[in-house]
Amino acid sequence: MIEEIIEFDGHPLIKATHRNTIEITRESILTQNGDCIIGVNASKSCKNLSNDIKEQLKNDNNQVTIILKVNEMKCIINGTGSQQLTLDDINDLVIRKSQFISSRTLAINCNKAALDIPRKMISKLKNHKARGKLIIQISTDK
Repeated sequence: MIEEIIEFDGHPLIKATHRNTIEITRESILTQNGDCIIGVNASKSCKNLSNDIKEQLKNDNNQVTIILKVNEMKCIINGTGSQQLTLDDINDLVIRKSQFISSRTLAINCNKAALDIPRKMISKLKNHKARGKLIIQISTDK
């Protein structure tokens, strides 16, 4: 298995009400419009991911597990990679329920969006002192 960890901060304007996507960003500013954003000041964007994880994400057959952790809480998201992923956005990582692909897309066909994340976890992320982790895991044994 291959794994990559991205750390991020909470923000008072986090809503996490989007029905199709989850986003974390390297930006530190969040507006009222960012209803899919669950974290700011991310340690990495799509472009900064390791070459190993990018290679595995660009495989149509690979199942992607994304673990969101905030303190003792965790939320597991399952999705897939795609050979169409470019993974070259310098600011953002977006997890999508759909098959839509842009430079910000990390995984598609995911089983959760921002609205599906437990509200207790989102409550914690509304504190600017909160620290979260987004852990990407891909099983490489075929």
